[in-house]
Amino acid sequence: MAFHHIPVLYEPVLQWMEAKPDGIYLDGTLGGGGHSAGILDSSGGTATLYGLDRDPAALTAATSRLQKYPGFHPLRGNFHDAPDILRAEGVEYLDGVLLDLGVSSPQLDEAERGFSYHADAPLDMRMDPSQAISAREIVNTWSENELRRILQEYGEEKWAARIAGIICEHRQIKPLESTMDLVECVDAAIPKKVRKKDDGHPARRTFQAIRIAVNDELAPLDSAICGLVDMLRPGGRILIITFHSLEDRIVKHCFQRLQHPCICPPKAPICTCGRRAKVRILGGGAIKPTADEVQQNPRARSSILRIAEKLEVQ
Repeated sequence: MAFHHIPVLYEPVLQWMEAKPDGIYLDGTLGGGGHSAGILDSSGGTATLYGLDRDPAALTAATSRLQKYPGFHPLRGNFHDAPDILRAEGVEYLDGVLLDLGVSSPQLDEAERGFSYHADAPLDMRMDPSQAISAREIVNTWSENELRRILQEYGEEKWAARIAGIICEHRQIKPLESTMDLVECVDAAIPKKVRKKDDGHPARRTFQAIRIAVNDELAPLDSAICGLVDMLRPGGRILIITFHSLEDRIVKHCFQRLQHPCICPPKAPICTCGRRAKVRILGGGAIKPTADEVQQNPRARSSILRIAEKLEVQ
């Protein structure tokens, strides 16, 4: 399958990135390279852009698309490790960072990747196919308590306990091997009258939770943002696109903490902690897609863009 991905919030990303000639940028979730192409074009084609992705299919597709730009450098890896990866390449500072979190359209559309609850496929859900842990291992080996925990925390699933119990009952008879095995467990756990009232597929929260656990998407996010902000030059910007409330909450709170880091008591007459703001939040907080974009690309519906600009830290 061709790796074709429509970049969400494309125009706001280019507007707020303000790519400049000869700037140095990181697209930490390269995907199909749509945002990266726009950033490079906006710079007049003279910027240096490091495109990082842990999915080899994405790297191959994006490299084919972006090889015409002399400043494009593809790198395989996770954006959680971006500062170390970039410094190994001799990069000390950045003028801009983009993170487009979540699953790309090709990963959802390619049934054999196991991300979709609409197609029968092996239970996989790995963004990096070389990593050891997959969805199959989680649903067949993790304890009922752990399954309940991730469904509650990562999927915000009200029926987490029941779904976890049904999964454990199913695997005692035979292991869960396919996405449809998991969908059947969700269907068996949630009453039919509740499923009918659900706004969307009833398995979507379970699939989201297990995907997040497989790819360890949330735990390192805060520290990754802080590390990338440290690499920005003053005036450089970090733009982050999220697709669900868990990611967005982490990004929002991290930006707020970096903008207001003081830990002195509220009634203290002066600040004595010595902590100074590293960023200022731009764009009014959260930027959402227009109705026209959602109509053209329904997967943009839940997307939110947040922007922070690096300050000159004294």
